[in-house]
This record gives sequence, structure tokens and C-alpha cells, in this order.
Amino acid sequence: MDDVHIRIQGRAGRITLTRPKALNALSHPMCLAIERALDDWRENSAVDLVILDAEGERAFCAGGDIAAVYHAGRAGDYALGQAFWRDEYRMNDKLAHYPKPILSFMQGFVMGGGVGLGGHVRHRIIGKTTQVAMPECGIGLIPDVGGTWRLAQAPGYLGEYLGLTGARMGPADALYAGFADRVIAEENWPHLIAALCQSGTVDALPAGELLPEGPLSAARTMIDRCFGADDLAAILVNLERAGDSFALETRQTLERNSALSMAATLRLVRMGREARDIREALSNEFRFTARACESAEFLEGVRAQIIDKDRKPVWRFASGADMQVRVDALLAPLPEDLAINFGAQACPA
Repeated sequence: MDDVHIRIQGRAGRITLTRPKALNALSHPMCLAIERALDDWRENSAVDLVILDAEGERAFCAGGDIAAVYHAGRAGDYALGQAFWRDEYRMNDKLAHYPKPILSFMQGFVMGGGVGLGGHVRHRIIGKTTQVAMPECGIGLIPDVGGTWRLAQAPGYLGEYLGLTGARMGPADALYAGFADRVIAEENWPHLIAALCQSGTVDALPAGELLPEGPLSAARTMIDRCFGADDLAAILVNLERAGDSFALETRQTLERNSALSMAATLRLVRMGREARDIREALSNEFRFTARACESAEFLEGVRAQIIDKDRKPVWRFASGADMQVRVDALLAPLPEDLAINFGAQACPA
């Protein structure tokens, strides 16, 4: 298909996103095409490893292409979004558990669906331009595509901070939070990819650059103190009491986001710490996203940020006594016929 170039080059399976003008936003057909390639190459002896990359300097993948989901949801069709997310999460699971090495080369924006595509594979390579984020609370969703699993593995309470604020991580912070494995100068990527394709092994992969401490590490003490609270209301109080500029700016960010999404994200990140693997986290995330168009604030968030672009969402739900009841309903188990079927692919215990 035009939006993703799939081929075999040397000993490598190559998957290249080819929508640079759309910041390589990931559509439903692209997810299905990538999944088919992974299935085709799983037992193909001509393919020893898989390389994920993208055209353009601005983005590896800035998120999912959700305009169609929005328009269908406005018309009362929630099945289209459910099918998209179900298939995308199944692809995320296959990437995470693939039996052959997968390497992702992630430049520029790596957000939402981009994290799901490149953030769970065995070798995650970023450059100096990379900006990683899970900004879904700003559109009335939750960090999905395995995002709550990745956030749950971050040191201390950074997962809560990154998930609720959607803060962007530069290269040093992405390494520190566990969203990438190594930084390699982007001008060296073409030569490195050619060597990987020729050898079919990761022997040519360098250790990567050492970077100075990033902002996340410097703010870690304050973040842990504020975001270790039991609920969103307590986090906001902690930030108000902290009083410094970082805390006050963080509080202002939270006040712009969907309180319902943030409360659910807080719950899901903490569920992620108890999850056995990414598959369990994906299943938990799908409980929310399957209901997002009908029962959450996703449609209003997308309208404000992506469709009308007025950046003024009118959130329906404020933080209050009934918030946890709403979160309970959104994260309740789904009917068996709606849940994701991950198939027979082995999943580590």
C-alpha cells in the first residue's frame, strides 16, 4: 500500500512508513498491512530480523489516524473505532513478542501510536531530534497501544507524570524513562541499516551515545512526591503545595486535560505495575478505548484538538466524588465477543 513500504532487503524484513506529510500517522489499513508482514516473516527463513523506520525528518509516527474514528463515532458508529483499536493492539502485542529481532529507528515525533509501533520492540533506536510522548489525556483518551505498560515500567512515579501530562521527552529523558534503548546519530542510520540488512544480525549495532542528565531526572524528587498520591485530586493539591514553577506549570497542564481520562490513566498505570505482561495491559486499555466514543470524552477532545483545532475542549466530567465510579464503569471487563483475540502466539509468563 502507498502509506507503508514493506519488502525484504538482504536478510531483513523492511517496514517503512511513507506518510511524512501526515507525520506518518498510523491508519487502520497500515496496522493490518504491518501485521500481515510480521505473520509472513515469522517462519520465513529468508528473514533474520525486521527493521521499522519512516520517511521524513519530522516524525517516525506522531500517533494514530483517528479522524475516521471520530466521524463514525459522531454518527453513532462505535464499532469502527473498536475494530481499529482491537487490530492495532493485536499488532502491538505481536511486535512485543516477535521471535526475531526487531529494530525501530525513531526520529522526530514519536507519540501515541508511534510508541506502540516502535516502543515495544527488542532494539529501540532514537536520535537527537526524537521527541517521545503519550499525550492522549489531552484528547479524552488514555495512553494506549501498550502505553500504560511502558509507563508502569518507568522509574518511581514518572509513569503517572508522563501519562497524565503528556509531557514530551527528548533523547535523554526517553532513555531514562525506558522508552528507548540507545541514541545513535541519525546521519549514521542509513549505513547502519544497510549493514544490518546485509548481515541479518545485530552485531553491527553500536552501544550508542552517552547523554547528560535530562529534565526528568532533575525533577524526579518533586514528581515522585506529587504523583505518588492516591488520586488525581490529591496530585493537584500536592502540586499546588509544591509551589515552584515546574509544579505550577504541571498543574496548569493537568487542568487543561480531561479529568476522566487522567483518573482512568492513573488507575491503568498502577494496574500496569501488577500486570504479567504487555498483553494484559493492552486488554485493560481496550476496556477504556472500546467505550471511549460512547462513554468518555474522546469525541470532544478530538474535535477540539484535531477537527476544529480551537484547542478549547468542553469536558463533561470534573474531578469529584463520582469520578471513581465512572472509571470503574469504563474499566469493567468487556463482553467476551468484544474483547481482543490475541491468537495462539506465545506470551511470556
